[in-house]
Amino acid sequence: MYLTPEIKKNIFVEHGNSEMNTGSSEGQIALFSFRISHLTDHLRNNRKDKNTQRSLVRLVGKRRKLLDYLKETDIERYRAIVSKLGLRK
Repeated sequence: MYLTPEIKKNIFVEHGNSEMNTGSSEGQIALFSFRISHLTDHLRNNRKDKNTQRSLVRLVGKRRKLLDYLKETDIERYRAIVSKLGLRK
């Protein structure tokens, strides 16, 4: 499995400030970005996998909503997470 509990823990420690803070916007965005990159690699090899393609579009939408929320509430945190993850605007 590509997303083990250890990987999740590391993501939340690095971006969510602690392993217990799984609800922070930064932690969720980082987790969605990890999952999006995995699904993108999968779709490069399996172009006809429409279920995975739909899941990828939904994840991108969820991440976009979180980024929009973060941009409205705290622009500095938004800029920090975008630059840290290397996301486009």
